[in-house]
This record gives sequence, structure tokens and C-alpha cells, in this order.
Amino acid sequence: MGKNKAVLPPQTIGIIGGGQLGRMMAFAAREMGYRIVVLDPTPNCPTAQVADEQIVAPYDDEYGIQRLTELSDVVTYEFENVDLEMASFIEKQGKLPQGAFPLEITQNREKEKRLLEELQLPIPMFAIVHNGEELEKALADFSYPVVVKTCRGGYDGKGQLKLDSEDDIPAVKQFVDEAEHCIVEEWIPFEKEVSVVFTRSQAGEITFFPLAENIHKDHILFQTIAPARVSTDVQKKAYEAARLIAEKIGVVGTFAVEMFVKEGDIFINEMAPRPHNSGHYTIEACNVSQFKQHIRAICQLPLMEIDMVKPAVMQNILGEDMPFVLEKMIHEKDGIVHLYGKEEIKEKRKMGHITIVGTSLEKIMEQADSWRRQDYD
Repeated sequence: MGKNKAVLPPQTIGIIGGGQLGRMMAFAAREMGYRIVVLDPTPNCPTAQVADEQIVAPYDDEYGIQRLTELSDVVTYEFENVDLEMASFIEKQGKLPQGAFPLEITQNREKEKRLLEELQLPIPMFAIVHNGEELEKALADFSYPVVVKTCRGGYDGKGQLKLDSEDDIPAVKQFVDEAEHCIVEEWIPFEKEVSVVFTRSQAGEITFFPLAENIHKDHILFQTIAPARVSTDVQKKAYEAARLIAEKIGVVGTFAVEMFVKEGDIFINEMAPRPHNSGHYTIEACNVSQFKQHIRAICQLPLMEIDMVKPAVMQNILGEDMPFVLEKMIHEKDGIVHLYGKEEIKEKRKMGHITIVGTSLEKIMEQADSWRRQDYD
């Protein structure tokens, strides 16, 4: 690694996207002494509150992206729906070490599945459909239930429907006709969902964070338990699959792969080309967080060896949880609260998270329960 290529403080890191992931990246980078410029259409977005400068512009705004590139020594992104043309422009300037390719793959569920298929990794059976007629033909090869998802967009359960029987076909045909490019997937009755969060350097070195176990409610991540309560064999399979994906895509920075676990086997579900909600526990529970390791990777600094200090439970705080959490903070000494600085509180919107660490997983699970609203279903 040539020393002249490293981006060192107080040089400037540009961030596309001003949400909570960008905010936590910015915190990690500022601790290290970097300057931060963020591009986001919302004035005073969460990242802007801790950045040196904000460019208020849409993510595909040519002038905004040019300005960000000029002001930055290196650029990163905090979400996958970055305009590919803009990402390619920054890459050509030699300032986007993550590259546009991981975005191209993770923005499109068909491309994602084809890549996993090519790597011969375990995935649910799937078919690609473009209209209701193709959907009906494809369903002949599946047994119910099945899931239909849009190939582009969609997160936290948006852009997907489950079919439990033939009775659901008319509604889903309309959904596919409108979306025009969908994926039909077999339903995996999994025992657990886990995620591998890892960081890969520009030289190809990979460090893995402890495997995380994820619990969802209403399609939104509710809780992450680390380390995951799975066998060493499952852990090994998960890390091996993530390594194959990382090398095939040429990942640089922190990346996440979500997987289902069923009877000791893994099935890869989705990927994210950036730090991940299920890796937030690393801020308190590891010697280096997913965000700091990401900054080290994009700036060509050597990756730190990862050591988990204590087991952890991370719980998301949604809009409807805010009054309860704020009241709880007055009395509760266990639990580290992170709030993201979002101005508008909305139901189901991620407003922050709580992390609880301790020596006993059983005890911290109990403590995490006390942070649930009493009316929580």
C-alpha cells in the first residue's frame, strides 16, 4: 500500500446520503480528525448536524455530485440507491474506492441473485417475472407460500407481498403489472436470521465482526443479538459465503450479508454495500466499530483486528417508541441510547437505537425487554 495513496486527517471525506448511517460514519471519521462534507436534499439532515459542510441537492444532481467530488479527498455512500451514473463519475475521478459495481448489484435483486447463483451459494429458488401473465406461469413451479418482491427499491418490507394461496394471485398480478420487474422466491421457514457484517480493505484483507442474530417485527429490524446463538458450523458457512461474495464483487469498506438459518444450513437473503443496522452493536461491544473500520478501509489505513469486548443486544427505536424511551432515560442506567437527530417523528421510522452490553447474554436480554413499551405486541 503506497503511503501517498492514504487519505489522512485532516483531509475531507464526502458522504452521499445524510441519514443515520452517514451520521455514524461522520462521528467515527471526526474522532479520527477528518473533515466531512455531506450531500443530501434535506437541510440539516442527521449527517449534516455533525459535518463541516452540507451540499443540499438531490442524489442524482450533477452539479452537487461534482461539487462533492471537488471538495472531498475520498467519497463514500451510506445507502445503496445512489445514482449509478454519478457513482461512475466519482469513481473515474479516483475518489470512490467502493466503486459503482457493488451498487449496481445490490440495487437490483435479479443481478444480486444471478451473482449468488454464479457463485453456487445457497439461495431460495427464484424466478424473474415482468407481468401478471409471467407470474401465473412461474407460480406453477412453486409451492405456497411464496414471496414476490420488486427487483428495484424496497426496504423494511416495502415493495414485497406474500402469497399464501391461489386466492392471492389477482392482487399480486396487479402488483407485478405495476412494478414490471419482480422476483418470485420460495418461502424459507427459517429458524433464525443472521447477518455477517465485515470490512474489506483496498488490498483485499477482510475482517469479520461477530455474527449477529436478527429479530424483525413488521418487516423492520427490531433487535440484534451478538454473538448470534448458532453453531460454529453455521458461523463458518456464513463467513465463507460472505468471503466469496466480497471477493467476487471486489468490496471495499463495510458490507453486510443477511442470511436465513434452517436446520444447520444457510440461505442468502439480501446484501447491503455499506454499514448495516445489525452492526450498530459494534460501537459499544467491539474494540473497533463497523463505521470506524469502514473509514479505515476507504482511507487506505490498515484494518484493525476485531475483538468483541462483551456480548450485546441492540434494539431499534421507532417513532412510536420515542415518548417511552425519553421517559425511561430519566430512570434507567443500563442501556446506551443513540438518537439520530431526525426532525420529524413518524410511526415506524427509525429514530435511534439502544445498545446494552454485559457479560451475561441472558441478563442483557432481560434489560433489553425493559426498554420495550408496555403495550409492545
